[in-house]
Amino acid sequence: MIKFLHTADIHLGKTYRTSAGESERFEDFFLMLGGVVADAIAAQVDFVLIGGDLFHTGQILPRTFARTIETLQPLKDAGIPCIAVEGNHDWIHRRDSISWMEALSQMGYIRLLRPSRSDDGGYRFDPFDPESGSGGHIEIKGVNIYGLGYIGTQAGNHVARICEAVKTENNLLLFHVGVWTYSPVEIGNMQPDEALPLADTFDYVALGHGHKPYIISTPEGRNYALNPGAPERVNFGEEKYDKGYLLVQVENGAYRHEFRPTSPRPMLVATISLDGAENSEQALESFRSQITDKLPRTDDQRRPLLEVRLTGRVAFHPFELGRERLRLALEEICNPLHVEIKNHLSLVTGSGVGEDIKRSLSEIERDVLGELISANSSYKGRKDELVSLALAIRDQVIKGDVEGEELLGLLSREL
Repeated sequence: MIKFLHTADIHLGKTYRTSAGESERFEDFFLMLGGVVADAIAAQVDFVLIGGDLFHTGQILPRTFARTIETLQPLKDAGIPCIAVEGNHDWIHRRDSISWMEALSQMGYIRLLRPSRSDDGGYRFDPFDPESGSGGHIEIKGVNIYGLGYIGTQAGNHVARICEAVKTENNLLLFHVGVWTYSPVEIGNMQPDEALPLADTFDYVALGHGHKPYIISTPEGRNYALNPGAPERVNFGEEKYDKGYLLVQVENGAYRHEFRPTSPRPMLVATISLDGAENSEQALESFRSQITDKLPRTDDQRRPLLEVRLTGRVAFHPFELGRERLRLALEEICNPLHVEIKNHLSLVTGSGVGEDIKRSLSEIERDVLGELISANSSYKGRKDELVSLALAIRDQVIKGDVEGEELLGLLSREL
C-alpha cells in the first residue's frame, strides 16, 4: 500500500501589509503548512504533493523564503519527498533569474516538476534530476508522477499532447488547473469534456488552482481528478468553503481518499443595510447592532477577518460615516485582525422637482479623480482609463496583495 498527502494553494507570504495584524496573518499560512507537514510525518506517507501556488507571489520576501525552509525542514529530515508544480502565483515575472521554487528544488526541499517542450509543441517529461533540481517525471514505489504547472486558459487544448507524451502505467498527474462547473476561479480552467481524456492515461489527477475542494468522476463513476482546495482561507468569499487536504491510499491500483479538515482563521463577509438612516449617528448604531447579530458563535479565539459592505440610501453624506469610525466600532465589538470596508451607501437629496438624486460613494470618488486628472494634465484624454487604474491600485494597496515592483510595472505598462 502507498500513502500520500495531496495539498495545494498554500499561498505562503500572503498578508495584509497595511494592517496592524500583518505579522499574525503572515504566520497563519506557515502554521497551516506546518500542520500538513506534521500530519504527513505522523501518517508515514511515502510522499507529499503540492498542486501549485506554494507562494502567494513569485517575488517573495527573504523572510518568506526563510520561513518556508524552516517549515519544510521536518519533511526533508524524515526523508519524505515533497513534489510540487508551479501555480499562476508562483511564476516569477522575469525569467532571467532563478525562481524561489527552483531554488527550493535545487536545495532538496521540494522536487519541482516542469516538462520540456519539443519544437512541434509536444511535451517531454524528462526524469527528475536531483542534482539540477529539474525534470518532469519522478517514480516513487511504482507510481509514475508527472508534473505540469499552470499553462493558462488554453489548458484544455494541451490534454491530447500531455497524454501522448506518457508511455508508462500506474500514472499520476500533478496539474495546476481548474475545471469549469467545479472550480470557483474565473480563469485558468478547462471544460469537463476536455479534462476527461486524462482519465485514460492517469489513475489520479492531483489538481490545484481553485480554493474550493471538488472531485471529478468518469461517466462510469470512477473518481479520477481531485482538488483539495486551499487549507487556509486566502481571500474573502472563501468563508463557506470546506478547508483541508487529502490523505490518499493506493492499494492494488485503487485510489481511496480521505478529506482531512483544517482549522482556518475565522472569516466573515457581511452586508449591512443602513437604508433610511437620517444621520451618521443613527447609521452607526444600526451598524453596531447588525454586526453583533451576524458574528458567528464560535469557540475560536483567533481574531476574525472581516469584509463589510454598506448598502442603502441615506440622508447624510457617506463620507460622514468614515472608515476610521467604523473600524473603531468593530474593534470594540470583535477586534478583527483585518477589516475591509466597501461603502456603497447612496446620498439622497431633493432635486426640486419631486425626484430623488442618488449618488454612491464610488461615483463621487470617480468624479473627484476625474477632475484631478483632467486639470492641467497631459493625460486628460485618458481620464476614464486612468481613473479606473487609480482605483484598482488603491484597492490592491488596501488589500496588501501587491508588491511595489508590481505596481511600478502596472503603471509603466499603462502609461
